[in-house]
Amino acid sequence: MKLIIGLGNPGFRYRNTRHNIGFLTIKEISRRFAIPVKKRRHKGLLGKGVFEGEKITLFMPETFMNLSGEAMREIVRMEKISFGDCLVICDDINLKLGSIRLRKKGSSGGHNGLESIISNLGTSEFPRLRIGIGGEKKVSNMVRFVLNSFNSAERPLLKGVINEALECVMAYLRDGLDKAMTRFNGRQFA
Repeated sequence: MKLIIGLGNPGFRYRNTRHNIGFLTIKEISRRFAIPVKKRRHKGLLGKGVFEGEKITLFMPETFMNLSGEAMREIVRMEKISFGDCLVICDDINLKLGSIRLRKKGSSGGHNGLESIISNLGTSEFPRLRIGIGGEKKVSNMVRFVLNSFNSAERPLLKGVINEALECVMAYLRDGLDKAMTRFNGRQFA
């Protein structure tokens, strides 16, 4: 059983913001795998299904980003999923939009959702797929930037990088973490 968790903020106000790229990716995986993510459990929305023989659970915490770890702690405990079988998908302001980076483990890198997960699980030993939301210029107000929607020039890149993330998730499920990292890290969609 693999848990694929997308991070974001609940509610209409945050629906298409940069910080919600984890949710946007889970929604695309849900659509492509035909796994509805509608059941309310473990402080979030989940859907269960199978991809090429592998049982998977898709999950979107309904806590706000800074409390994502509470929902993740509950789902891994209640569903009895090992940390190594959890793939967390989140935004990364330090990566340019169009980039993704898959890692086995690591620090939060200043990401509040990852910090909450690390704090609640007591470990940083879980895979994560970071999706770049950064631009060419340095951001002066990070909170405002991540809570704003993608602009019209970014939307084609957004669609492409979400598809790239979907391909990475499929490679992770089919071939394992190491092969997916080798194939996708260092690639630039745009």
